[in-house]
Amino acid sequence: MTSLAVKSVARFLISDQCTSVSVLTGAGFSTGAGIPDFRSAGGLYATLNAGALTVTDSDRRAIIRDPTHVVEKSMFFRNQFPYLEVRRPFILGTQQRKWSATLAHRVLELIHVKTGKLTRLYTQNIDGLDYQLSRIPPDRITPVHGSIRCVACESCGHPHDFERFCNAVRTSIKDISGTDPTAPKESRNVLCDKCRKPTVKPTTVLFGAQLPEEFFDLVETELPSTDLLIVAGTSLVVSPANSVVCRVGSACMRLIVNQEPVGESLGVDYSERATRDVFAQGDCDRVFAELAAELGWISDLEAQKDTLPPESRAVLEEVIARDPSHTDGSDP
Repeated sequence: MTSLAVKSVARFLISDQCTSVSVLTGAGFSTGAGIPDFRSAGGLYATLNAGALTVTDSDRRAIIRDPTHVVEKSMFFRNQFPYLEVRRPFILGTQQRKWSATLAHRVLELIHVKTGKLTRLYTQNIDGLDYQLSRIPPDRITPVHGSIRCVACESCGHPHDFERFCNAVRTSIKDISGTDPTAPKESRNVLCDKCRKPTVKPTTVLFGAQLPEEFFDLVETELPSTDLLIVAGTSLVVSPANSVVCRVGSACMRLIVNQEPVGESLGVDYSERATRDVFAQGDCDRVFAELAAELGWISDLEAQKDTLPPESRAVLEEVIARDPSHTDGSDP
């Protein structure tokens, strides 16, 4: 059954009062793709085999205490191998398109295609799944923390071809998981074509580095005129990305999609007195499937069913089984 929260957002989305939609997504938005996360109990940091990393003993001890040291700017410029060794399966998996855009991603694409109101998709995810949404112009997607699919030299900024970089990672960086028999036994430097320094990496933002200027410019110029802000799958604890919820106008409707309330310290109101904040509790695929059903877009999703990852496909099949009329293509 579609929640009242989702019904109200669907009505507003297709109304004349809504002309601009902005979206902020976090790790929970990509859960349905099956991508291993970094911070959960079974995530990459918790299961990191620090003993296999190419590091000094003192750096190894620091990483054991806090695994996020592998993605710190100071560590990377001192020793690039920990970053590349930890990211190796993610980099190569992205090249092989091991993960696909989720049902929730596809609903965002439909918002653009069906209404033309999607102004900006801010994503905190580095997985690059947003760029699989070919019907959303790439210039409307802002990867706040960078993207695994874009590669450049951290020292001089020279861009590098993604495919060439992946091939270099495959042949030069060892596999600390021990699952790739073709990987080298020891890591070797991946050098920049221009400055010849070993600081080539995906353009993901390292801890201690500045976010892209584009993010700050867009927050100033676009967000104040947004009518609907959708915040999905994020804890809203990482600054400055979480400032998005504060930079929209006072009349902007804010839809929060998450397993639990977030952003209360930023002014998100979950009380019965809330006038513009709407909370849709649940995982992103299920809530966005509800939204698509309310908008009459399930048949559009069904046409893309074979492109969805298994978890997303199962959610879609549940929605169709519950109410087959959703696939008749009728508008709400």
